[in-house]
Amino acid sequence: MKYVSTRGEAPVLSFDEVLLAGLARDGGLYLPESWPQFSAEEIRGFAGKPYAEVAFAVVKPFVGGVIADADLKRILDETYAGFGHKAVAPLKQLDQRTWLMELFHGPTLAFKDYALQLLGRLFDHVLAERGERVTIVGATSGDTGSAAIEACRDRAQIDVFMLHPKGRVSEVQRRQMTTVLAPNVYNIALEGTFDDCQDQVKAMFNDLAFRDAMNLSAVNSINWARIMAQIVYYFVAGVALGAPDRAIAFAVPTGNFGNVFAAYGAGRMGLPVAQLIVGSNKNDILTRFFESGSMTMAGVSPTISPSMDIQISSNFERLLFDVYNRDGAQVRRALQSFRQSGAYSVGDAELQRLRRLFDAQRFDDDETSAEIARRLEETGELLDPHSAIATAAARAEVRPEISAVVALATAHPAKFPDAVEKASGVRPELPERLADLYDREERCTTLPNDLAALQDYIRSQKNDPPQSARARGAA
Repeated sequence: MKYVSTRGEAPVLSFDEVLLAGLARDGGLYLPESWPQFSAEEIRGFAGKPYAEVAFAVVKPFVGGVIADADLKRILDETYAGFGHKAVAPLKQLDQRTWLMELFHGPTLAFKDYALQLLGRLFDHVLAERGERVTIVGATSGDTGSAAIEACRDRAQIDVFMLHPKGRVSEVQRRQMTTVLAPNVYNIALEGTFDDCQDQVKAMFNDLAFRDAMNLSAVNSINWARIMAQIVYYFVAGVALGAPDRAIAFAVPTGNFGNVFAAYGAGRMGLPVAQLIVGSNKNDILTRFFESGSMTMAGVSPTISPSMDIQISSNFERLLFDVYNRDGAQVRRALQSFRQSGAYSVGDAELQRLRRLFDAQRFDDDETSAEIARRLEETGELLDPHSAIATAAARAEVRPEISAVVALATAHPAKFPDAVEKASGVRPELPERLADLYDREERCTTLPNDLAALQDYIRSQKNDPPQSARARGAA
C-alpha cells in the first residue's frame, strides 16, 4: 500500500513513512492510493470475532507488509487487552432503531484511545526497527492530548509536546495531561483557541528546517494511522447490527472531521453505510457547509462540548480530495482561498453528491443540556455533552428508511462533570483508576500564540537531558 498527499506535490510514501511523517511536506494529508475492498462474505465473517481480530483484518491492508503479520497481531492484541470492557466498543440500544456505541473504555475515557493506544505501539515498533527518535508535536481540544500522552509516555524513542488552548478544556481533560510527569512529556497551555494550537502545529511542520532538525512527527488526526485505527469500530458496530445484509447510519459528534471521515472510509471499503450525520455545537462550520456548500470561517465560541470548539476542520481536506476526484491542484486552490479569504465553496453537483450520504445538525448548549436530561429520563443513560450531540443528531436527522442508527458516545460523562451535573442533577464519578486525579501534581508551561516562542521552547527542552527537564518542571 502506498500513500498520496491531498495536495498532490509530496512524495508517495509507504505506511511506515506516513506514520512517522504525519503531515505531508506539501502541507497536505496522506491517504491510501486506493481503498482496500472487503466483500460481503468477508464482512459477514467478522461477526462474533474479538475486536482485535477484526482490527487485524481491517488494518492489515493499510500496513502493506511493512510490519510482519505476527508483529501486527501482537501489537493489536496488546493495544485492546487493557480496555475496560470485554467488547472494547460495546453497543447499547436506546430505542427501536437508535444504538449507542461506547467509545470511552480506554485509559483516558475517550474515543481517541482506540487509535492512539495503537499509534504509540506502532511508533515504538517502527522506530526501534529504524533506530530513530522522533519529536511528536500535537494540538488538542481536550481528548487527543491525554490519549496521546498516555500512549507515548516513558517511551524511549519519543518526546511529546502537546498544545492545548489555555482555559478552554475541562479540568479533567487538563489534569489527564498535566499530571503525567514522565520525562518525555511536555504540556503547553497556549494563549489562544484550539484553531490557534492547530495552526501552530501545522506551521512547525511546514518549517522544513525545524521539522527536519527536530525530526517532527504527529499524533493528531492529520496522521493517517489515526483514521485507519478508527475505521475498525465502524465495522465492528455495523456487523453487530446486521451488516452487510443491513445498511447502517452513524451519528458522529465532530469538530475536526476525523472520526466521521473514518466512517466514510469504512463505507468506501464495503461496509453498507447508508447515512452519516454530523453533529455540531454552536461552532457549526461543518453544519453550515452541508447546508450551503460553503466552508466559511467564523469566531470560536466556548461551549460545554469543548472538544468540538473548532472552526478549521483539518480532516475535511481528505473528503475534499475525493470530492474533487483526487485532484490535488484543485484542493490546493480551495484551501489557499480559505486561508486568504476565510471561505471556499464547492459546486452544486459536488454538494448534491455529498448530501446523498451526509446530513448535519447543530445544537447549542441549552439544547445539548436538554438532550442529556432527556436521555437520562428515557433510557437511564448518562451522557457527556459530546455524546448527547450525537444522540440528538440521530434523533433529528436519521432518514425514515433507515432501521438502525449508531450514535457515538465519544467520552465518559465524568470528563465533563460540571456540565453533566448542571444538565441532569447527577454528578458522574471518575472510574476507580482515576479517582485521585484531582490530587495529583501538575506540570505545564504557558506560552504565547507565537511560532518563534514555541520553537525556542521545544529546542531548549530537546537540548536538555530529560531527567533534568523533569526535575526543573517539578520544582
